[in-house]
Amino acid sequence: TEGEGSLPKVVLTSAGGSEAELYLFGGCVTSWKASNKDLLFVRPDAVFNKKKPISGGVPHCFPQFGPGPMQQHGFARNMDWSILDSENVEGNPVITLELKDGPYSRAMWDFSFRALFKVILNTKSISTELTITNTDNKPFSFSSALHTYFRASVTGASVKGLKGCKTLNKDPDPKNPMEGKEERDRVTFPGFVDCIYLDAPSVVHLDNGLGDTI
Repeated sequence: TEGEGSLPKVVLTSAGGSEAELYLFGGCVTSWKASNKDLLFVRPDAVFNKKKPISGGVPHCFPQFGPGPMQQHGFARNMDWSILDSENVEGNPVITLELKDGPYSRAMWDFSFRALFKVILNTKSISTELTITNTDNKPFSFSSALHTYFRASVTGASVKGLKGCKTLNKDPDPKNPMEGKEERDRVTFPGFVDCIYLDAPSVVHLDNGLGDTI
């Protein structure tokens, strides 16, 4: 369907009533409703004109996370993905998007690659799989992330499951993070927080402060 700024948007609906939306520009999931409430957040100043990435939802960071030799977080969130496959699995939609290198990406990162991004919507969950294949005749290294924005009340939000993790606190000095260890059962956000958790578990629980646990 047509989304904001006339950009092509895919709407997924599960038999259980959940819904998700994703834009082909950036391969970005912008909405996920498990019970009529959107659990993702898109910034009010987000633009949908292809001049900059969509600020919110689940944007891609590939082939670079953060600053580095190319633009912040790489180029995957600035390119048009295409629909490779869509299917219905027991009433649940599964869609796979594809991104390949082109002149825009080669100008920054001179490698041939293929990225597949699968989104699976169930009644109470959304899951994603990102697969990167090197289609070049030379090796490359990369980093990637899905930089999810969750709707939350910062004064009420907390994250459970990180107790015991080693931490790198970047708040006092981003260039010289302080090493530490998380002692709290629930991590809260009383002020500015910029902290890395090492060897984090595969599952953590976010209480968004709005009545939902993700």
